[in-house]
Amino acid sequence: MARRLEEKKTMALVAHDNRKKDLINWCQSHKDILAQHNLVATGTTGGLLSKNLGIKIESFLSGPLGGDFQIGTGIVEDRIDMLIFFWDPLESLGHDPDVKALLRLATLYNIPMACNQASADFFLNSTLMSSKYERQLNLIEQYQMKRKNTSLLD
Repeated sequence: MARRLEEKKTMALVAHDNRKKDLINWCQSHKDILAQHNLVATGTTGGLLSKNLGIKIESFLSGPLGGDFQIGTGIVEDRIDMLIFFWDPLESLGHDPDVKALLRLATLYNIPMACNQASADFFLNSTLMSSKYERQLNLIEQYQMKRKNTSLLD
């Protein structure tokens, strides 16, 4: 099973409070490339990015209020192609389970995910950013086969 990413990607931008400034600076450095794609973000981050970049960004709810789940839903529904998530590994947050769920879905659905500036830089400088790409959904396929085989035994 595979899903196609088109040339124009839909990219989710998320940042914990301590990393919002880093994400804003990163986005300003790559504004020309980012403007060629569809951008979505969690609430506070989306507002800050729109204000600082002057480009269209669809904002969801704030992460702790359900925005992380909205991004996760977009991944599952094949509406979000990439995730740039500048998270703070040194601070425990009350919504850590939400963050873990978002990272889990991004991995399960095999979407490109960058959790730091270096990875995000590599993404945007990849030739795949402006190309079609077939991402495999092997984990989902394996899970579905396992469930099918288990239900045959019942």
